[in-house]
Amino acid sequence: MSLTFGLTGMDPATETSLKAAFTEANARLGGSWQLLPETQADYIVVDMDSMYGPMSWLRLHAAGKTVIGLTSAPRTQADHRLGQPFDAGSLAQLLAELAPGVVAASPAGLTPAPQPQDQLPEEQPSVATADAEPPSVAATDEVGAAPREPASVAVAQVVPAAPTVQPHVPAVEIEPTRLAEWLASGRITGKVQLERDGTTLLIDTDARRYHGPSALKPLVAHVTGPLAAADFVATPDWDARAAAHGESQPLTRLLWLDGLLAGGGKLMPGFDPDARYQMLKWPQTEREYPKHFRIATAMMKGPATLSEIAAASGVPEADVTDFVNASLATGFADVERPPEPEPEAPKSGLFGRLRGR
Repeated sequence: MSLTFGLTGMDPATETSLKAAFTEANARLGGSWQLLPETQADYIVVDMDSMYGPMSWLRLHAAGKTVIGLTSAPRTQADHRLGQPFDAGSLAQLLAELAPGVVAASPAGLTPAPQPQDQLPEEQPSVATADAEPPSVAATDEVGAAPREPASVAVAQVVPAAPTVQPHVPAVEIEPTRLAEWLASGRITGKVQLERDGTTLLIDTDARRYHGPSALKPLVAHVTGPLAAADFVATPDWDARAAAHGESQPLTRLLWLDGLLAGGGKLMPGFDPDARYQMLKWPQTEREYPKHFRIATAMMKGPATLSEIAAASGVPEADVTDFVNASLATGFADVERPPEPEPEAPKSGLFGRLRGR
């Protein structure tokens, strides 16, 4: 696996801070890592505390990516954890743990030393020419040209390295995919309109809200069908249209609906049908799906397998599985994990020392 690093499922401010921390951390480790779009990166950071985090994790987990969960919680369902708040030091430590054999050559916390600058002034033009221009006969003939200023050498060395991650982005943008993946990846921003089967959906990605039907079933085509970038239309009278639709609703409902329909009665890839699943908090149950109240009630009693939940709720196991998928996608449920062992209390006093013998 190559040392490629990506970001997704987070707000712009967090992404900007994380990119800055990555740049500094990567410099400390000798520049062994490369920042790429999530579709090309092997190690991807997901903000598990954000609304889109659980859905992003599910999508990347199913795609075989190694996910780093950015979270303030003491642990995460992702492959690795980056604590929140973070800084360049904590990120550098994580990167060093992910690839110890590659980055161990550079001492942690130290920026690689610059190359010695001991050339004579008359030797500098050839260096600048070699960096700034591709090899050619004309460039070779300019050895005797006037010396260039050191600043021009620095610019020539830095500028070519910048645009390494851009060329593949347009191809990704036009690839049709589901609404939840468009939202989780952050590839649509602002206020857009989406039409399907004669039903209008008005989405405000910045506010994480939408305007549309009060029921979810009329929006099945919006969340299940493949969507291209051209399907999301910027509408001048978006605000007036939104007001006509009444109160806004959280985008979490659309992510929940996508998770409910994605599996078709089977668990999403990467999850064990024999594992025990638990509710972390009470979900918003929908009137259109009255069985879900019984499922949630059974799950709130404690971790259980899908068959146990089905028996306790009196609901078919396929329906239970779809509900668990939706709850996993929105962070309302998780797989049961063994409790972490508590640290042994230090023995103190005479009797403690005698017991320890």
